[in-house]
Amino acid sequence: MAFDYKKEYKEFYMPKNKPSIITIPKMNYIAVRGKGNPNDEKGEYKQTIGLLYAIAFTIKMSYKGTHKIDGYFEYVVPPLEGFWWQDGMKDSIDYNNEDQLNFISIIRLPDFVTKEDFEWAIKEATNKKKIDFSKVEFLTYDEGSCVQCMHIGSYDDEPSTINLMHEYMIENGYELDITDNRFHHEIYLSDPRRCDVSNTSKSNTWRRMVWN
Repeated sequence: MAFDYKKEYKEFYMPKNKPSIITIPKMNYIAVRGKGNPNDEKGEYKQTIGLLYAIAFTIKMSYKGTHKIDGYFEYVVPPLEGFWWQDGMKDSIDYNNEDQLNFISIIRLPDFVTKEDFEWAIKEATNKKKIDFSKVEFLTYDEGSCVQCMHIGSYDDEPSTINLMHEYMIENGYELDITDNRFHHEIYLSDPRRCDVSNTSKSNTWRRMVWN
């Protein structure tokens, strides 16, 4: 059976629907940076998702070709994630001004995938799909201590979950630590490409950066 990161690391991907503190270890990701409203069908965000999955599945299926990755084992591609922020706003996100959102869309890489394997996947996907993958990067991120909480519901209800996390931080003696390299972090357990934003079956995992 293929290794499933959501099942094997439930503490990272399946938290409770109330805030808690967790430490996230250093991980490697496939990443694409951009800006704009994520709900814009012709916007930059929608385009980045296709780029990410193309590379993710090129790596996943590499064992069927000539490029053999040392230590490879069959696995389920981890869920889509995203770092979000707005210029000049350190404490919050203005959900009424989504055109000004900056993002880094990411998909976790298995630990056995090296930078060289990633670069091979870029070349392989470029040759096969005839698409420009120059915006896709290999990102190493050491997130550290976070407040994490499950959000179930529409994107419109996000602020209520974030407020709970802020209250939890204050009550437990933590302070918000959003900086130029620490961001509001979302993990999408339901595929955002296939869900109605108003559909309450959508599930997202939230992490908010903190320091004690």
